[in-house]
Amino acid sequence: MTPPVADKRPIVRAFHGREFVDNYEWLRDKDNPEVIAHLEAENAYTESRTATWSGLVDDIYGEIKSRVKETDMSVPQRQGEWWYYGRTVEGKDYGISCRVPTADDPWRPPKVSDDMPGEQVLLDVNELAAGHEFFSLGASSVSTSGRLLAYSYDTEGDERFTMRVKDLDSGELLGDELEGVFYGATWAGEEYLFYVRVDDAWRPHQVWRHKLGTAASEDVLVYEEPDEKFGVGVGADRAERYLMIVSSSSLTSEYRVAPLAQPTAEFEVLWPRESGVEYHINLAILSGHEHWVVTHNQHGPNFCVSTAPVGQLPPLRDLDVLVPHSETVRIEGVDTYRDFAFMEYRRGGISRLAVAPLGDRFGEFTELEFSEELYTVGLGGNPEWDAPVVRVGYSSYAQPSQVLDYEVATGTLTLLKEQEVEGGYDPDEYEAFRLWATAADGARVPVSVVRRKGVSGPAPLLLYGYGSYEASTDPGFSVARLSLLDRGMIWACAHVRGGGEMGRAWYDNGKMLHKVNTFTDFIACADAVVAEGLTTHGQMVAEGGSAGGLLMGAVANMAPEKFAGIQAIVPFVDPLTSILKPELPLTVGEWEEWGDPFHDPEVYDYMAKYAPYENVTAQDYPDILAVTSLNDTRVLYVEPAKWVAKLREVGTGGEILLKTEMSAGHGGVSGRYAKWKQTAFEYAWTLVKSGAVEA
Repeated sequence: MTPPVADKRPIVRAFHGREFVDNYEWLRDKDNPEVIAHLEAENAYTESRTATWSGLVDDIYGEIKSRVKETDMSVPQRQGEWWYYGRTVEGKDYGISCRVPTADDPWRPPKVSDDMPGEQVLLDVNELAAGHEFFSLGASSVSTSGRLLAYSYDTEGDERFTMRVKDLDSGELLGDELEGVFYGATWAGEEYLFYVRVDDAWRPHQVWRHKLGTAASEDVLVYEEPDEKFGVGVGADRAERYLMIVSSSSLTSEYRVAPLAQPTAEFEVLWPRESGVEYHINLAILSGHEHWVVTHNQHGPNFCVSTAPVGQLPPLRDLDVLVPHSETVRIEGVDTYRDFAFMEYRRGGISRLAVAPLGDRFGEFTELEFSEELYTVGLGGNPEWDAPVVRVGYSSYAQPSQVLDYEVATGTLTLLKEQEVEGGYDPDEYEAFRLWATAADGARVPVSVVRRKGVSGPAPLLLYGYGSYEASTDPGFSVARLSLLDRGMIWACAHVRGGGEMGRAWYDNGKMLHKVNTFTDFIACADAVVAEGLTTHGQMVAEGGSAGGLLMGAVANMAPEKFAGIQAIVPFVDPLTSILKPELPLTVGEWEEWGDPFHDPEVYDYMAKYAPYENVTAQDYPDILAVTSLNDTRVLYVEPAKWVAKLREVGTGGEILLKTEMSAGHGGVSGRYAKWKQTAFEYAWTLVKSGAVEA
């Protein structure tokens, strides 16, 4: 087959006296049969070009499947008088939510087993998903009494959910049915349910209150966020004393609270929004008195922790500092319980966890220590306010995920479960380490590396990157990744600026008018792994998804010779066109991440210099695979479709492929077996293009 050629139907985009001729914007109309026909032709072409190594895809899929314990269950988590857990069953795509009553020891979870006395099935997602090509849960929330379950589901991939309520005593569905809701559901007793709706741009902008037993048309709009840069969410504190509505943008936040026992009361603002001030609220009780525990950036970009008595309104900004700001520690949040508090933070690019006792006052925070150099640690669900133990999750590149209980009084960590790797797995056969690349401006950029012991370079290498929204790519175990490592491939992660690994300044120096640092950092990391002798440019494949797909598109233009292949998953490769359309999903809120080219010509010009789609030039590109989803509401399918069309028109050199999932959203296909198949396809492409296996 020959590659599809999209028609050129030029339109002119004009802003600030600048003009850009866009030949492929017509592909945006997914209701146009020509567009669907073009995407299907691209899929057929990709299938034909990858058919020769379909056996490799099958092998990798079989390896992933053989390593996963398909019939399994999670460690039970206590909530109220029940232990909640999930099951998976071999041959079934989706999980099953279950619970059993608490026994004599209410804090020691029952032993994981196939036979759980008194087990009650709450939701069998396989039954709910029957007959649907795509299925995703958006909420699963049980009322405090344990009697009612609110859950929501999406069958399109567009992240608009239908919410239902189930009586867990009788197993019957109530008549309540709410359409077009967003993620999450918050109970206030058993009479009221709070939820969020999105606007036409998929911005969560409204909080609603539903009274059980009434029609959705009678629901009450509790709060509507007027600022298009802000989204809203609703929840409750762990002690279940307050309902909380949070409005937040990328740079600013604002909390409103109301007593949970009075769900129809007016919400009060705790700290009126101040541009650039972000804060997060928790509740602590000291000597019987309520205090707000506030994690905020009023005193510095890496945040500090402060306290104030409840009722100090307004302004809450007059706070007593508990943990001061640090140039080397990025505080990410505090979780409070009846008798202690946990703080999660980052130091040296690694996640950390510390605990402090609560009594008459706050005690000192003590860090939990672990032996590995590169690891990830964090708190689990832990819904119970008066718990003496908390659930902790731990993982590393070589260590399968562990679920532990931490007994605060004794400082004892007890292993409850370790992710099982079927067929045998020895972590001592793998090694992980960190090296440092020197960026174009002299910044030192960490690169995490994992490989099978005995693999010496130069070897095929996959270099992964993201670098946006202050998101951190932390060390973690992957069953699927073993299919790369066991074939002699090295996996590396470039922790580039724009991410959050090295603190808030690391993020700030990779966004807006500093965004190019993200791309040059990644190129420096590619050079560093070559200089270390781990690989060669001819054996290296780059991978990134979503905003990381923007990174892939940018480095494809800036340094195509440094990679044998580039894989871009749901890639944000036409950012300027999207950010210039306020009516599109998420656009206005994104102006604080990328800048506002709609109103600011300086931002327009800066983005125009790096936007992958409009900077495709007549040069040799490496092989490129773009994967997208037709119903993605975050990064629309049209971006990679246009990008691929222009690469074929203008570029030379490598083979350009586009694969569109026709019934999926931003997260790709649903169902674990379909996801494994998708991963197997992407990994097979990577192995072939890096030379790790022959085509």
